[in-house]
Amino acid sequence: MRGSMHLRSSDIEDLERRRRAALINSITGYKPANLVGTANNERQSNLAIMSSLVHIGSHPPLLALIFRPDNAERHTLNNIRDSGSYTINHVHSGIIDAAHQTAARYPGSVSEFAATGLSELWRDGEAAPYVGEATVRMGMQLRDEVPLAINGTHMVIGEIVSLEVPSEAINDAGALDPQIADSIAISGLDSYYRCNLIQRMAYAKPDEAPRRL
Repeated sequence: MRGSMHLRSSDIEDLERRRRAALINSITGYKPANLVGTANNERQSNLAIMSSLVHIGSHPPLLALIFRPDNAERHTLNNIRDSGSYTINHVHSGIIDAAHQTAARYPGSVSEFAATGLSELWRDGEAAPYVGEATVRMGMQLRDEVPLAINGTHMVIGEIVSLEVPSEAINDAGALDPQIADSIAISGLDSYYRCNLIQRMAYAKPDEAPRRL
C-alpha cells in the first residue's frame, strides 16, 4: 500500500463530523452484524441492527452490547430494561437489505419487522421475538447495565439462555464456523462483508512453536 495517513488527536477532532464518524466507526475493522429483537409490555415488537456485540465470558455465557446515549428515544434499550429479555440474531447474506433498513428511525408504534418484511418468531415463555429468517439465534436475559460516564453510552450485559445454530456450522472443536453459517460482518455503518477462513491455529503454549490445525 502506498503512503499513509497519520492523524493526531487534534486532527481527528478537526475532521468534518460525518467523515470523522465514518472513520472511527470503521477503524475497528470487521464487526459482527446482528439484529436485536425486543418487545414492550404490549408485545409491540422492535428490531434493530447492531454491531457492538462482544464476548464477556463463557461460564456463564455473557455477551455485551453498547447503546448510544439517552439523548433520543431508544426503543430497543427501553424494551430490554422493561422486559429483561431480548434476542440476538446473526445477519446472513439473504437478509442484508432488510437488516440494514432496521436502522431507519421508525416511530415507536411501527415494528421494524413489519416495515422490512422480516418475520417475528416467538418461543413459548419468552418475552422477545426472534428473526424467523435467521439461522443463528440467541435468547438473552438482561444481567447488568453499566452506564459509561466517559460518553454517556450504556453497556448492556446479557446471558445466553437459548441458542439455535445450524448443526453443520459447528466444527470439530465445538465452535461455530461463521463462514458455513453465512454470518455477515459489517464495517462502519453501511458496508457488509463475507469473511473467509484463512487458517486455524492450535492452542498457543510458551514452549511450543505456532502450529496450524
